[in-house]
Amino acid sequence: MDKKPVVSTEPLTGDQPIPAWQPPRVEATASRGASPQVEQALADVRRKIYPRAVSGIFARWRIIMVFFTQIIFYGLPWLEWGGRQAVLFDLGARKFYIFGMVLWPQDVVYLAVLLVLSALSLFLFTAIAGRLFCGYACPQTVYTEIFMWVERKIEGDRLARIRLDEQPLSFRKFRLKAAKHTVWVLIAFWTGFTFIGYFAPIRELGAGLLALSLGPWQWFWMVFYAFATWGNAGFMREAVCKYMCPYARFQSVMVDDDTFVVTYDHVRGEPRGGRSRRIDHKEAGMGDCVDCSLCVQVCPTGIDIRDGLQYMCIGCGACVDACDQVMDKMDYPKGLIRYTSGSAITERLSQTQARKRVFRPRVLFYIGLLVVITAGFLYALVVRETLKVDVIRDRGALGREVAGGLIENVYRLQVMNTSEAPLTLQLRADGLPGLSIALAENAQRSYFYVDGSANRLVPVIVRAPAGQVQPGMHDISIIVSDLNPEIAPHNVTEKTSFYVPQ
Repeated sequence: MDKKPVVSTEPLTGDQPIPAWQPPRVEATASRGASPQVEQALADVRRKIYPRAVSGIFARWRIIMVFFTQIIFYGLPWLEWGGRQAVLFDLGARKFYIFGMVLWPQDVVYLAVLLVLSALSLFLFTAIAGRLFCGYACPQTVYTEIFMWVERKIEGDRLARIRLDEQPLSFRKFRLKAAKHTVWVLIAFWTGFTFIGYFAPIRELGAGLLALSLGPWQWFWMVFYAFATWGNAGFMREAVCKYMCPYARFQSVMVDDDTFVVTYDHVRGEPRGGRSRRIDHKEAGMGDCVDCSLCVQVCPTGIDIRDGLQYMCIGCGACVDACDQVMDKMDYPKGLIRYTSGSAITERLSQTQARKRVFRPRVLFYIGLLVVITAGFLYALVVRETLKVDVIRDRGALGREVAGGLIENVYRLQVMNTSEAPLTLQLRADGLPGLSIALAENAQRSYFYVDGSANRLVPVIVRAPAGQVQPGMHDISIIVSDLNPEIAPHNVTEKTSFYVPQ
């Protein structure tokens, strides 16, 4: 029979130290038949992590990035541009509004290029400084940081939260837990509402939410995204980074000995151990590490950076801040744990010498590729033609002879105006002698209107004198140009074929 974990019910006292790993009062006993490695892995999955609050330069950068990313995320849908929402992905109308630009499904190539740029940027940042995105800008990290801040404000710091969780259920415990989850749920629902606001006009969405008149899909996605935020940031936290995120698994192939990562200087720190500030630890044969375990207590994924670089490390720098504070108190030099490269540790390089190795061939290749693709992408956006025309032949009849000795072919023009200004467009046909073109609905007119950010199906008739054209298929061009070129110069030429029956 498997043995159950032994849980101590003794009250915590000041004489009982809280280990860096936790829960401190739970000892998982080995199950019969399970290897120590398997048992340890299972224990790591089960244990709850209580990160300790820390201050310092990297903590300030995390706060800055939380504010920066969330101001953009929560504020962007409320911006207006030309009388509409500045950023709106209208899936129903199949239009993406991004400030002054309107993208249609035909512009999916721009999305593909953006994904390529994002991947290359990730490769570049990882090759230079490891998991910068994970530590400072990843939504999982950002919302976990927000939720943990709420948790600390309501329940207290690490030791207070451990004690609260070990206490039996009481009115105080229920009140604190209920207050925490209430704030979490409010943040999660506001996040879900904002997320839906990128796909539906957010002001109309807000009015519908207040009136409880949202559609079923809007309710579903808002609740789903809110639940995902609440669950991931409130409960799963480090489990997402350690077990679910694929980036944690393949980041090792993108770093090398010259990549700057959060690193413990084992040459300087070992052998570690506690000591008094009054002794000369060098004469005692000890390293600078006092084995306080603060670097483990502040780690959001619960790892010990002194064990070396691990895939679970998200590069947040919390352990750097904690260790620097201890070094200050001990009057030791800072930087026992620091952002540096493996080469700097093994070869005892200074930070300046280590930085000179950052711009190695693979980094220069990433930079060059990024510059080229970004320049091409921006150029394509600048010269992008906002008038798109597709010519479709009428499948009902290839060609026919009509009154006046004319051969007539019918086409349909799919005209798309991706700008936000209405256009008046003139039709012209070229390629055969005597060729003429007119609207099917009005044979006396060869111009039409298209509203801004709209498309229109325009049936047209192309005619040619029967005696001047040989039977068979002939290549012709249909030219669509703007009647007001000084406002929006457009001139689109599309090739098609003109059939002359025998």
